[in-house]
Amino acid sequence: MSEVEDWRAALASAGELSGPIVDAILSAHGDRGQRAIEAVSEERVKQYRDFTVVVGHDDEYIVEDGGCTCKDAEYNLDTDDPSQRCWHALAVEVAERVDAVDHHDMWYSEVREFL
Repeated sequence: MSEVEDWRAALASAGELSGPIVDAILSAHGDRGQRAIEAVSEERVKQYRDFTVVVGHDDEYIVEDGGCTCKDAEYNLDTDDPSQRCWHALAVEVAERVDAVDHHDMWYSEVREFL
């Protein structure tokens, strides 16, 4: 089992972030992992009827099937490699496993109309 699979399995089993799991995320993903954990702790992972969105510092990013609309994911990462994820996609993975996704019973397109 790879380092990435290890933290995903451990987190799914534990249902909460512990020191060893945080260490494993940081070891596998470095700064991206740190930013993902911060986003989850700050409740910036939002689930709408159509998309999961991570609120960044400058914009909101749609995460779907492990892919993201950010420039890091588009230009720097191999989307076929599960160890290469932007911090937005990692935040969704973490939030889903610790039940920290902020659910909204509306379409994201409705929210975007207000922004």
